[in-house]
This record gives sequence, C-alpha cells and structure tokens, in this order.
Amino acid sequence: MTSALLAFAAGLLIATVTTPVGVSGAVFLLPVQLSVLHVPSPAVTPTNLLFNVVAGPGALLRYLSTGDLAGSLTRLLLIGTLPGVVLGAVIRVFAVPGPRVFRLIVAAVLLPLGVWLCVRAARPAAGSKPVKPLPDRLLVILGVGAGTIGGIYGIGGGSLLGPILAGRGLPIAQVAPAVLTSTFLTSIVGAAGYGVLALVTTGDIAPDWFLGLLCGAGGLVGGYLGAHLQPRLPERALRFLLGGLAAALAALYAVQATTG
Repeated sequence: MTSALLAFAAGLLIATVTTPVGVSGAVFLLPVQLSVLHVPSPAVTPTNLLFNVVAGPGALLRYLSTGDLAGSLTRLLLIGTLPGVVLGAVIRVFAVPGPRVFRLIVAAVLLPLGVWLCVRAARPAAGSKPVKPLPDRLLVILGVGAGTIGGIYGIGGGSLLGPILAGRGLPIAQVAPAVLTSTFLTSIVGAAGYGVLALVTTGDIAPDWFLGLLCGAGGLVGGYLGAHLQPRLPERALRFLLGGLAAALAALYAVQATTG
C-alpha cells in the first residue's frame, strides 16, 4: 500500500510541475522508480514509458482547447521520434544492460538538459526579436536523436525536444502541446517494442504494470492540473526549477555510477 501511494503521489506531483513547460515528468520520475520503488533495470525503462502512456491524455485533454496537437511541428517530430524510440529500446536491452552504464547515460542526459534550462532562463527575454524556424529536416533529425535516447532512458524524447525548441525562441504555448503529443505517441510505440522484446529475450524487460499504472494515474491528474496552471505560472521560475533539479539528479547518478 505504501508503494502504491508513493507511486501515485510521485506521478501527480512531478507531472503537475513539469507539464507547464512541455515535459511529461518521466525524466524525473525514473530516479524515483529506481531508488524508491525499486523497479529493476532494464524493466524501469518500459515502466517509465507506461507512465507516459497513461499520464499523457491528462495534459493533452487540457491543451486540446489551447494548442494545436496536430500541427506541422508535431508531425515532423513524430517522423523522427517513432523509429528512434524503437532503436533506443533495442539498444537498451542488448547493449546497455548494466546499472552502472545506465546511470552514466542518465547523468549524460540530465546534465545538459539542466544546464540548458538554467542558461535559457537566465537570459533576458528576446522581446520582438524574430524567431527563425528550424528546417524540417533538422526537426526530423532531432526527433530521431531524442526518440533514440528516450527509448533507452524511458522518457519518450519529449524532455529533450522541449528545451531545444524553447531555446530556439519558440513560445512554450506552441512547444508544449507538440512535444507532449510526440512523447505520448512515441511512448506507446516504445512500450509496445519492449513488450515484444520481452517475449524473445530473458531478464527484467517487461514493465512493472502495477507501479507503472499507478504512477501514470497520478500523472494523468497532475498533467491536467499542470496544463491548466501554465498561463498562471512564471515560466522563468519553472525553467530554473527544472534545470536545477535535472542538474542535481545528474550529479547524483554520476556519483553513484563511479562509486557504486
């Protein structure tokens, strides 16, 4: 019962904080699953993807009335992230099975994410400076890279794409719906990929359905609340919060990987 309450509460709180900036929260939930809920590796990755699948509709339901969930940005990201997450799942199962290597990958993903968020938050607003759109091909390439890392890490890739796109000057109101839609659909494909791999390989590859669904249920509520709160929250403060948390988690996992 304690684990169930922790799983629900963690999903709820994390999603409420991260959804306003277009991040599902899975990037911060994974350490909770590893260290607190004791989900084994590599089963923690598909469990985290399961969280995205269950939690995603909460934010998307709210953003349906405020953002374009099927625009060109969303389509271009999906062209890259969907095949990328399948590749990431294969790499995670066959090439990165050890917890030490996995922690190093976690640190390598979180540290630049955290620094990027903090740097962008520290810079003054761009004002009326025009935003030069990224080429379609580059958006697809970014999608492939983020999807692959997301398949390894269990985040669906959205936690990487959001800061990159927002860093280019795109407004959060445009980035968040596209990235969260990409994260949701990519996580469905990624979770299904791990399910297939679980049938043909040995080890803890299948998701922990109980904890994944409970975390997702909390995230479903938290995602809706976070999307509802977005217009009322200071974006700069949220970016500093996410960046600081990401950097701190990166440092923790780097220490664990080198000393454990």
